Amino acid sequence: MKQSVRRILAFMARENLDRLLLVILIMVIMSGLLVSWLEPDLSLASAIWWAIVTLTTVGYGDISPATVGGRVIAVILMFSGIGVLGMLSASLAAVLVSKRLRESRGMGKATLDDHIIICEWNHRARAIWKELRANAKTAEVGIVLVADIDEKPVEDPIFYFVKGEVNDATLERASLAKARTVVVLGDDSLDVTARDAKVVLTTLTIESMAPEVYTVVELVDTANVQHCQRANADEIIVGSELSSHLVASATMNHGISRVVSELLSTRSGGNELYCMAVPPALAGKGFLEVLVAMKEGYQATVVGVQKGGRGGELISNPAVDYPVTATDYLVFIAKDRPLLV
Repeated sequence: MKQSVRRILAFMARENLDRLLLVILIMVIMSGLLVSWLEPDLSLASAIWWAIVTLTTVGYGDISPATVGGRVIAVILMFSGIGVLGMLSASLAAVLVSKRLRESRGMGKATLDDHIIICEWNHRARAIWKELRANAKTAEVGIVLVADIDEKPVEDPIFYFVKGEVNDATLERASLAKARTVVVLGDDSLDVTARDAKVVLTTLTIESMAPEVYTVVELVDTANVQHCQRANADEIIVGSELSSHLVASATMNHGISRVVSELLSTRSGGNELYCMAVPPALAGKGFLEVLVAMKEGYQATVVGVQKGGRGGELISNPAVDYPVTATDYLVFIAKDRPLLV
């Protein structure tokens, strides 16, 4: 509480609002005192009320001075009040405009909790933003972009921008310690080697500052996967390798790319891939029994199991007698995320 009061006082002093408010207070008190002295039938409280109403040009008309001296004070208060209140309004408007400009240019600080941070901005980052907003689970989650670009790239009230290279300072301004997930994308302006090296360095920085935050890393060269693993990245995606596998699959199995696109895209409106903890009622049962139960109970098709939870070894299409434990995660296809899982 004390710290908040100090911040408010410091802000008012920085914007000279404290001086304006002091001038207004002095004008109200002095006018009230003089009018109560000149007007015999007017109490000090009523005079103060009259001064406030006159200064703000409201003019209820319930109280008006009858003496010449009181009317002179009223005229002075009216004209000076317009000027002082105009200065106050202009100062407040300037503060709001400056705040908006600072936010759009990435000069502010994002004070969020449980949000998503995206490092670097490119066409893939824009696609990620669209997918996150299309998904009901992340539609209202705050997103912070950390990138060295001129201004905020999209119009989104809960999309925040921190300008600069990804480093300790910008990540702190993005509230890294309170984030849910960090997505590290490659810098398209660099060559492949430098791009992946920057990604690895960024991952090291993130993991050293907030090791508990889940990191999703994008690489170009498969040879650099081991470097990201040493940097303790939670999930590593090699874009070129993934694209090559998809092209090869489509070559051998025509139309397979459309199936994969539907499963990966929230905006397609069809089925999607989900990963969730094993329901307590299914823990300890064989994979076939889990498969049938998920299909009957949730209209979901289980395609794999992650041993030990998120980030664990993925076993796709397990054997029918594979034991599913309480610590495992199920990877499944469904129209909607099951509510009871």
